[in-house]
Amino acid sequence: MTDKAEPVPLSQRTILISGASRGIGRALAEALLAHGSRVIGIGRDFSGWQQSPERFEKITADLSRIKPLPETLKQIGKNHPEIDAVICNAGQGRFGALEQFSPKQITDMVDINLTQHLLLTRAFLPLLKRKGFGDLLFMGSEAALNGGRNGAVYAACKFALRGLAQSLREECAARGVRVGIINPGMVDTSFFNELDFRPGDAPENHLRPADVAAAVVHALQAPPGTVIDEINLSPLKHVIRFDSKHGR
Repeated sequence: MTDKAEPVPLSQRTILISGASRGIGRALAEALLAHGSRVIGIGRDFSGWQQSPERFEKITADLSRIKPLPETLKQIGKNHPEIDAVICNAGQGRFGALEQFSPKQITDMVDINLTQHLLLTRAFLPLLKRKGFGDLLFMGSEAALNGGRNGAVYAACKFALRGLAQSLREECAARGVRVGIINPGMVDTSFFNELDFRPGDAPENHLRPADVAAAVVHALQAPPGTVIDEINLSPLKHVIRFDSKHGR
């Protein structure tokens, strides 16, 4: 474990972000690049990035394809042994009563919202432990704190992700690896594009991706001997707007 009293500057760190092509993941990448970090981003489609910033390496991969994922992650680790922080951010939302989900839809949801996080962590945790220094952060959700109507599958995955973070927090401390989880409420992103609801339009009805990114930067900049185990973020007022075309 590092014995430095001050955190390693973000400008000296190499950070892996999953789901980095848009939404919260993109905001994370942009915030860390602004602090001078080198960022390795994994995402399915980076076409929305008009330019490729310096210190940013984009890796196109579909994290929902579980079978080839371990080999993909192994290769990334070989190519980038300098990685000293991993942010497990990728995920997807689908909501409805449990019986409305087909068996395949359930397994697909579990794969993208839980299984790939387990595999990503399994691939890079040994690297962080060998360094005796590093950060592992999970992007949770307010659904990891309280289950809600029509959110059984999504909440089950997020509750499990929170349990993973808590368990690894206990397992990794002796090796100098800090583990935490960020649980945002509704964030105004494309996450809601395929859903029949979204947060209200007023600024106090939703978080911004930059708000979540600021929380992550705060956790990474904590002194080496301090772990920010969990950060819960929510908009001041909880307002949900339903899409009329779905008959809500």
